[in-house]
Amino acid sequence: MEYIYAALILHNAGKEITEESVTTVLTAAGTEVNDARVKALIAALDGVDIEEAIAKAAVAPAAAAPAAAPAAAEAVVEEEPEEDEEEAEEDGMAGLGALFG
Repeated sequence: MEYIYAALILHNAGKEITEESVTTVLTAAGTEVNDARVKALIAALDGVDIEEAIAKAAVAPAAAAPAAAPAAAEAVVEEEPEEDEEEAEEDGMAGLGALFG
């Protein structure tokens, strides 16, 4: 991730994203630089509009979060009735015992 962060820092600063600049940022941050990963990052970013990629990334999690929240709530709701049924059955048995004795 630090390689991507270095590219984002350079982009935000208005600097050109090159192998040398990414290496400089990573070295300044105290990270051991893997030249192959730097080259792969620069190759992957070739022709990419970073502003557009950031805009798409900012929208995607926000759209996915509301869809995930109801599913998580349903999972919690589904687990609770099983426990309630067991407790209700135990309470019912205790109530019947009191009737007979």
